[in-house]
Amino acid sequence: MPDWVPDPVRHYLAHTEAGTPIRALARQQDVHASTVLRQVRKLENRRDDPLVDSALKRLSAVVGLPVDKLDPDLPDLDTVETEAARVLRRLAEQGAVLAVAREMDRAVVVRDLADGDTDRLAVVDAPIAQVLALNEWIESGAPAARIARYRITASGRTALREMIAARENRARDRSEVVSSGPFRSARRQHRDATPISLPESPLVGLSRRRDRDGGPFLDRDLVRAGERLREDYELSRMAASNDTTADTPATAARARVEAAFEDLGPGLSDVALRCCCYLEGMEEAERRMGWSARSGKIVLRIALQRLRRHYDAQGSLAPKIG
Repeated sequence: MPDWVPDPVRHYLAHTEAGTPIRALARQQDVHASTVLRQVRKLENRRDDPLVDSALKRLSAVVGLPVDKLDPDLPDLDTVETEAARVLRRLAEQGAVLAVAREMDRAVVVRDLADGDTDRLAVVDAPIAQVLALNEWIESGAPAARIARYRITASGRTALREMIAARENRARDRSEVVSSGPFRSARRQHRDATPISLPESPLVGLSRRRDRDGGPFLDRDLVRAGERLREDYELSRMAASNDTTADTPATAARARVEAAFEDLGPGLSDVALRCCCYLEGMEEAERRMGWSARSGKIVLRIALQRLRRHYDAQGSLAPKIG
């Protein structure tokens, strides 16, 4: 059984698939039999949720198998930790939901915009979405709908904070994500002060503002460019500093971050790092960088325009997020 499977699910599968009596499971865990019985009944009721049901079906097929015989489509612990943190962080943003369509291999994190349109924030493989539902980190009021919309739960927010805290503790012994460049000192200053709270991206706030012509101060393409940088930055932090040659999503993301900041150059890379990656508000970024009031948003917009051109040149801005 994969390491990420919670105990109640292990008990449920041991009872329903392996035929282990509830009292025997209770003795093994040194709990009352009624505790295990409640776990079993609760999971049976939760099978009305297609994500939960699919997850249990996948796990049912590997009950009793050794680790080396597990279904290769089942994510391992490292993948679950990385992907869960990435997806939950996006779901923690205001108005974000996970949209899951029946029989689809992927789900998407989306957010409704003020103009009635929808912005896509992240793409999620179905097995990861199933893990989130199985752990009760997300829930839907209508899971059987043709397109179910899941929101992060209180348990999901707690789990996310724990994941972020654990990651920050591990990161203290690692070198900088990007070893050189104009933002190195900013990264060092920020490392020990990274908040565990989940602030809204300043890009979202600026996209709601209007410019002199009545249009959005930051259009959707600029916001998407900033969100792409943030997505790569978050993923790059999962790469160990001494593992720069391994062909992994984290090291590939780190290379993309380095390339983006190199293209932006001094000044623009600083404001992009602070506002897109650290999620610092404009006033805080202006104060730290010694800029005059209200000048930061202009520089940020220029940085995002340059960043959009960088991603456009690589053909890497559209659908792929994460």
